[in-house]
Amino acid sequence: MTRKLSLMITWQFDMKKEDAIELARIADETGIDSFWVPEGWARDAFSLLISIAEKTERLKLATGIVNAYSRTPGALAQHFATLDEWSDGRAIIGLGASSANVIEQFHGVPFQPSLARLRETVEIINMLMRGEKLVYSGKWFNMDRGFTLRFKPVREHIPIFLATLNPKSVKMTAEVADGWMPAMIPKSALKAEIDQFRQWAADAGRDPAVLEVKAGGVTVSDAPGARDAGRGFLAFYIARMGDFYYRQLSRFGYADEVAHIRKVFNEQGSKAGAAAIPPHLLEDLGFAGNADECLAQLREYEAMGVDVHNVTIDTRDPVKFGRAVETLLR
Repeated sequence: MTRKLSLMITWQFDMKKEDAIELARIADETGIDSFWVPEGWARDAFSLLISIAEKTERLKLATGIVNAYSRTPGALAQHFATLDEWSDGRAIIGLGASSANVIEQFHGVPFQPSLARLRETVEIINMLMRGEKLVYSGKWFNMDRGFTLRFKPVREHIPIFLATLNPKSVKMTAEVADGWMPAMIPKSALKAEIDQFRQWAADAGRDPAVLEVKAGGVTVSDAPGARDAGRGFLAFYIARMGDFYYRQLSRFGYADEVAHIRKVFNEQGSKAGAAAIPPHLLEDLGFAGNADECLAQLREYEAMGVDVHNVTIDTRDPVKFGRAVETLLR
């Protein structure tokens, strides 16, 4: 089976749209499987994905992720059905809950109960893609007029990946989604968590082999500080993105480390917080090295049960990029 590599861009920050589109074009030509565009509280994900759809041919196009609160399930179905149409069936739905800070303080929407909202969103999107009349009774959503999408989607089902953290939400993912995106799970715990995810799928009467896990993370780079590149992102999520990620790492044995990181971040600022991340935690959450070293790490992830690999390739030179991808696909 061909190894699946995925790219996630930093579209939310200072990346120009032209650079993002060019990276997607290079990824399309060199064998990357999927291209994931995030959405936080800056640029939206769908506008860029539509532009990329027009300039690529085979690359799968995914949201990585959009939240299930700021748009209704009907609006999400419209967005994804349109993206799937414009890309000739290459869309992937990436959904998550985000955090209470973002949902309540940026979008102004009550955050709880997140588990029910995510499940109902998945169910409604699937109904609309199948062309069913929207008659639905749930905790969050109740519709009885039988609306349908006013055009026929390219596919009756678009794969849905959920980014979930706690055991209840991961179990729900195994029951209703096509893929799972583990968040903040150290390498030392990843295999056990993936095994549990697949067992929950089997318990729900599903074939665990057809579900995909998008996880791990490697950065192909010869730069001396490549392994430190994720410090700022990690410190911010531990200290400022609510308690989800903080509790997640605490659950996996890093309670003292994350408590110290949060304290330093809040008292001394983001740079100090990033510097407070100990090397052993940083290395347990990712990997950086040359292409051959990263290939060895991908093989380790596959032994843990990973199906789709998160990769970063630290070059925009098409030739060097292509060589790195060629190595990673060996």
